[in-house]
Amino acid sequence: MTILEKFITEPKIAYFSMEIGLRDEIPTYSGGLGVLAGDTVKSAADLCLPFVAVTLISRKGYFLQEIDAQGHQIERPAEWDPSSLLKKSTEKVTVKIEGRTVFIQAWVYFVESPRGGSRVPVIYLDTDLPENNSEDRTLTDQLYGGGESYRIKQEMVLGIGGVRMLRKLGFQVKKFHMNEGHAAFLTLELLHEHKKDIESVWDEDHIWDTEAVKDLCVFTTHTPVEAGHDKFSYDLYDKVFNDYFPKNILKKLAGEKALNMTLLGFNLSKYVNGVAKKHGQVSKSMFPGYQINAITNGVHSYTWTCDSMKKIYDKYLPGWANEPEIFVRIGAIPDEEIWGAHMEAKKILIDYVNSVSDAAMDCDTLTIGFARRATAYKRADLLFSDLKRLEQIGTGKIQIIYAGKAHPKDTVGKQLIEKIFSYKELFKGKIRIAFIQNYNMAIALKLVSGVDIWLNTPLRPLEASGTSGMKATHNGVMNFSVLDGWWIEGHIEGYTGWAIGPAPKEIESDTNMNQIDSNDLYNKLELTIIPLYYNDRKMWIRMMQNAIGKNAYYFNSHRMMRRYVTEAYIR
Repeated sequence: MTILEKFITEPKIAYFSMEIGLRDEIPTYSGGLGVLAGDTVKSAADLCLPFVAVTLISRKGYFLQEIDAQGHQIERPAEWDPSSLLKKSTEKVTVKIEGRTVFIQAWVYFVESPRGGSRVPVIYLDTDLPENNSEDRTLTDQLYGGGESYRIKQEMVLGIGGVRMLRKLGFQVKKFHMNEGHAAFLTLELLHEHKKDIESVWDEDHIWDTEAVKDLCVFTTHTPVEAGHDKFSYDLYDKVFNDYFPKNILKKLAGEKALNMTLLGFNLSKYVNGVAKKHGQVSKSMFPGYQINAITNGVHSYTWTCDSMKKIYDKYLPGWANEPEIFVRIGAIPDEEIWGAHMEAKKILIDYVNSVSDAAMDCDTLTIGFARRATAYKRADLLFSDLKRLEQIGTGKIQIIYAGKAHPKDTVGKQLIEKIFSYKELFKGKIRIAFIQNYNMAIALKLVSGVDIWLNTPLRPLEASGTSGMKATHNGVMNFSVLDGWWIEGHIEGYTGWAIGPAPKEIESDTNMNQIDSNDLYNKLELTIIPLYYNDRKMWIRMMQNAIGKNAYYFNSHRMMRRYVTEAYIR
């Protein structure tokens, strides 16, 4: 019996994602997109869904982040040994890249439900094989590494190679779910499989059964940022793909001027969705004429709840991990036990921060967390828009913990990290600030459970969803966030947390949002949040309960997956 034989007995939903974050020891993720994919797989296992996931092995990971004394980000390869955690399959498939035959092998990791569900196999595609030349052996090395040529080849391996590998391993697939455009080449392979048998072809369009492929495909778009949608020149396509698929047909599916991977996915999927209600609307404006639904993201409740909170949930809300709806009964937990569990998590975080920095933080001070990808639109420096006012408001009253990686090619993102470091020194002795390097899942769990407030300051409407704030709510941590992404749906002012700035519909096109948002941030911090934390513990705990009972109960990946099943998979 092969390692996958017992998993191929029924048709599966095949979930394709360039990155999947399951655990830090398998560093095949860069951030939110990959961790969401991991949470998706975990919920599929908990809910016993017929599921298989496909991704790349990324032998050198995304990167390990080091921050020097001046705040400069240094990237190191995140090398790991797949054989220590994954099982190698003997089956191999090939794809043609630039006319060369490139061999692909699969590694398999089994995601097992910790709460009595099923096991879901994750297939990791690997080109580091002796049959391949040195260039092709590195194609599955670096997540989002290299230039356009490297990227299009990776996406060819993922999409085309992934379909071929599933077939080779014996899987029957009833739906192909593309998590972003990186996997959209799988549609071309499916078109080849569903090619019509027509002897006399007077119109090449008639060969390709697009409707049959659409019936098989689901596409989720995650970004309202134009640069986030992969596009390749057709000259590059010709060089890499040769005659794999006719360019004149591809242009009708993926755009005339450039090969747009999102358009390719849209045009060959029956069901397309954004990842929050607002994001669905923004996506429709970016891609007019397409029916784009919205399934708001969620996070895997069991993964993103700290141990001290798990303990009291198990005691008072048995079954919460597989039925997060039970969180509506959060009032069953005594106030002192919720506060005690939070303070236990906070001590773990503060002890960790003090062990890796010279911040000298304490557990009594209101602690604000900000951990996001370091890039311009996330506005990590909005809190520092008025240094004098921040000093007046926060001296002795707040401490701030930052974390997050900048893409190696994102110069502005790297400069943001350097700015945070300069403020750390500027506010020394007044406001304690720490920047934790090499943000990963373990650090994320410490942060989302141990801070008192989760800060999020994106420039609207560029936050598609934002799942870190959902993780915070599972631990009774309130959000203090711009009304964008999921927070538009989760926010009840002064009840589940606080908004920064006006609602999206109240914004005029020429408005200076940085000034408006920073003023509101300072006003609420000074007049509402800080006084509430220090002067009204009972109300603070009540808001913690509201965050759990109103937000965590809904913004979880179990609810998300049930919606995918009913709206996308079984239709």
